[in-house]
Amino acid sequence: MADERILEDLRARIAASPFHSGFGLSVEDASEGSVRLGWRAGPEHLNLQGLVHGGVLATLADVAMGLAVRTAVQPGRRHVTIELTIHYVRPASQGDIEVLGHVIRVGSQIGFAEADVLQGDRLLARGSGTYSVTTLPSGNG
Repeated sequence: MADERILEDLRARIAASPFHSGFGLSVEDASEGSVRLGWRAGPEHLNLQGLVHGGVLATLADVAMGLAVRTAVQPGRRHVTIELTIHYVRPASQGDIEVLGHVIRVGSQIGFAEADVLQGDRLLARGSGTYSVTTLPSGNG
């Protein structure tokens, strides 16, 4: 179930980021510790074999996990990826893709999260990530 405060915060962060907004991500649902993202793969996302490039799927998983961690860190804290693992299960084609990210645990210095990348009911990839959680440098929000 969505937490409107978290949902609006994540949507504002995505809109303010040229990378995220330019990539075409949408935050469909969010609550503490979990997010659901929507994205549409087009011809510009295909590899030489005509499939969605694996790096794109890894990016989607990393963003979903990072945003899930974002929902669980305290104000004045930030997170950055320090390790990313991706397991490719099936190839992806053009069309709608959904990404589910959820926190495993967020501590005072390290966070752990997982993500599933789906096309319809088909699991395309599963990711896991480790995130450094630190205090924001002075003057940053």
